[in-house]
Amino acid sequence: MMRRLALIFLFCLSAFGAPASEWADTDAERVRQLQSRALSDDTAWMLLESLTTEVGARMPGTPGDALGVAWAKSRLNALGFDRVWTEPVTFPYWERNAESARLVQPRMQELAVTALGGSPGTGGALTAEVVHFEDLAALEAAAPAELAGKIAYIGKRMARSRDGSGYGETVPGRSRGPFVAASKGALALVIRSVGTDDDRLPHTGTMSTSEPGERVPSAAISNPDADILEGLLRRGPVSLELNLDCGFKGEATSYNVIGEFAGREGNGEFVAVGGHLDSWDLGTGAVDDGAGVAVTIAAARLVQQLPERPLRGVRVVLFANEEQGIYGAKAYAEKHAAELARHVLGAEADLGSGRIFRFRSRVAAEAEARVALLEQWLAPLRIPWQRDQPAWGGADFGQMRRLGMPVIDLNHDASQYFDLHHSANDTLDKVDPSDLQYNVAAYATLIYWAAETQVAFGPVAPSP
Repeated sequence: MMRRLALIFLFCLSAFGAPASEWADTDAERVRQLQSRALSDDTAWMLLESLTTEVGARMPGTPGDALGVAWAKSRLNALGFDRVWTEPVTFPYWERNAESARLVQPRMQELAVTALGGSPGTGGALTAEVVHFEDLAALEAAAPAELAGKIAYIGKRMARSRDGSGYGETVPGRSRGPFVAASKGALALVIRSVGTDDDRLPHTGTMSTSEPGERVPSAAISNPDADILEGLLRRGPVSLELNLDCGFKGEATSYNVIGEFAGREGNGEFVAVGGHLDSWDLGTGAVDDGAGVAVTIAAARLVQQLPERPLRGVRVVLFANEEQGIYGAKAYAEKHAAELARHVLGAEADLGSGRIFRFRSRVAAEAEARVALLEQWLAPLRIPWQRDQPAWGGADFGQMRRLGMPVIDLNHDASQYFDLHHSANDTLDKVDPSDLQYNVAAYATLIYWAAETQVAFGPVAPSP
């Protein structure tokens, strides 16, 4: 496998790289070395195997979450980061105890179900007739009389796509649906899982933390179970029994875990990379977002192992509680807003372990020439620059981007990601070690490109 990767890498250098004259400089040679080393380095895989095996699920506020924080501090220190520290993040604590759902009319059948994050409990078994809506817009258009004393069901299916765009088109039913259903007088909401798989493993996910109003008990059922439900609804009335034992229970505190390598110039500037350390409780958080954690740590360390450190430093931020409301990222942005200028560029890894297939940028106009150089350096990995759409920075670093931090998005192939996302299938066996190496090569290239220059990438215009 390593020999095949090396051959592919050499082929890409000759077939897709820039002319030799453009590569005949120290920086380009170091990029070659970084990419070559990354494609044979197993640091990211070892980190991910350790995180998912020794820690496992890391739902915010749980013992697994605390274990994950301790794991991150220990690993960053062991890998030789100059500074490692934590910053507290407080949030409402939501817990899942038990959940069940079954059809009771016109026939009996147990359904594979999971409560949505932030859902209140049903207070025991709740049985009611189901009313089908194709999507959130149809639910919003419904008259309250249609739903009084009933269970609303949203059946929109997520479309598979390489860039994951189907998620944004479908997820409003999960995030806003519970509030809309409450405003219509429904007793509860059930949705088709926001996922692209065809197995009986439902996908959880949080509801909005900013939507006004009350929310109803809400859950997702697997895609096959949703098919069964819709088949019966086409034939006549259907009643469902839903029992959710879950809800908020005070507050909890977790921590953003941060590791930093200083640059050789010593001016305090750094390139910021990272992902979120927390996960949902159904799987072990391998692709969401253990892979992003492992790749960005490994890439930062690889750059710092060069014979000479780059001019600027590298900061790895492992955010707390992204899954239930981006709490860690918001706390980070609030705490570090005054030192925005030190964040010369941000890049977040939070779309699984699929190979990066393109990148986007949001930088100052005068830095565009430097971005063209990044495209040249990423050419051996076949990662082109998509110029027609700006980067958004991800859910976490997007909070700093809103303040004006320039960002680069390295876009992962998400074709299979939403088969696993937020489900019990999110486990280590779904990750290909060679894909991690490939992504480490891309992130190491990005880090070196941004750190070994005095180009100012921002600030950029603050945006929502």
